[in-house]
Amino acid sequence: MPYNTFGIDVKARLLVEYDSLDELREVLKAHRGERILHIGQGSNLLFTKDFDGVLLHSRMARAKFLDDETVEAQNGLRLDDLIAQLTDMGYCGLEKLSLIPGEVGASAVQNVGAYGCEAKDVILSVKVLDTETLAERVMTNAECRFGYRDSIFKHEYKGKYIVTSVVYHVEKGDARAKREEIIQTRLAKLPEVGKVGSAGSFFMNPFVPEEQAQALLKLFPMMPHFESPQGVKIPAAWLIEQCGWKGKSLGGAQVWHNQPLVIVNAEGKATPDDIINLAQQVSDSVFDKFNIRINPEVNYI
Repeated sequence: MPYNTFGIDVKARLLVEYDSLDELREVLKAHRGERILHIGQGSNLLFTKDFDGVLLHSRMARAKFLDDETVEAQNGLRLDDLIAQLTDMGYCGLEKLSLIPGEVGASAVQNVGAYGCEAKDVILSVKVLDTETLAERVMTNAECRFGYRDSIFKHEYKGKYIVTSVVYHVEKGDARAKREEIIQTRLAKLPEVGKVGSAGSFFMNPFVPEEQAQALLKLFPMMPHFESPQGVKIPAAWLIEQCGWKGKSLGGAQVWHNQPLVIVNAEGKATPDDIINLAQQVSDSVFDKFNIRINPEVNYI
């Protein structure tokens, strides 16, 4: 099945791609009452078995400027392609999100982020389609209730709305050097999408109360930590590495040797259970050593 960056051998009952909102409406009407899942590149998903339902994927991939500082991009446009286009045109604002796998629609659902920037920092509004009424709606940044790798589309509005386009704030500026720096950093640490099966970062960074962080610092003085409104953030990659998982395998799944935040389908032979079991063992060992539970960023389907 395409749109499955882990490269897991699974099938869907039906995959439907659409090129316009009218086509999307017709598809939703034709399959009303069936199990439907809208996906992007499948870069944040782990299919645990064959999908007995309808997968929807957008081929709408255009972007347009609404004014000098506002660009609207359709859901099926690859996020990195949008950033490349903006950079070439002399615009900045999204460059820290360079090379993150996925499409524009998913950037809002997942609130993707890297290097101190999250999608919510540059998203002005999100256009959605109601899967029941087939009516369009514009949601403000605040209405999306963005959080760390989170949004309202993963909770109350999961399945109710399909993100059809995202409106970003951009500014004039030369971001070429910064974009190239981000790309080289990611290529040095992360497996290349399409060559090694993975879903990018598998785990979210945990946040702990100040008291717990101070107690851990007495035991682990070199522990990296960052103050935030959510608590003290401790890099999951550091926690995993301290538990000795870097480069270790279980079945066909492996903790990536250059970035322990990533689990890969090392030789294309991993089963969903291999990945799930490895992730659980990694999480359990971090909990046993640090009393911190790290949770998957990847969605199990």
